[in-house]
Amino acid sequence: MEELAELLKGKGLRSTSQRRAVLAALQGFPHSTAAEIEARISAAGKESSASMSRQGLYNVLDDLTGVHLIRCIEPAGSPARYELRVGDNHHHVACRNCGAIEDVDCTVGAAPCLDPVENKGFLIDEAEITWWGLCAQCQKDSAG
Repeated sequence: MEELAELLKGKGLRSTSQRRAVLAALQGFPHSTAAEIEARISAAGKESSASMSRQGLYNVLDDLTGVHLIRCIEPAGSPARYELRVGDNHHHVACRNCGAIEDVDCTVGAAPCLDPVENKGFLIDEAEITWWGLCAQCQKDSAG
């Protein structure tokens, strides 16, 4: 938890038990929904002093997203999902059937990875791409 406290302080945020709990709940669980994060925090129970309301959870998620400690992605038809992998302009593949989401590295290694045909006067610094299809397990299940 000391490492999480240092991350928060490095971004100018107070190191609260709620913020540390959200960061801890995301470790090893990329693309988590707020409900999944809440369940992990609740499961930690007595090990953590980080009880919070649903609104408190969303406030923490907003704070952490705002300082780029976490990233929020919003695949179509899915609740917002949060991950710790930030700052590298990676993309995602999503399964239309089961909703599984995986990271896909940027093909050119630097943002924005893709350039629009026309920028309409914008200075483009990032591209957010989600490819849709069927994951390997759903392909196997549908073939069987």
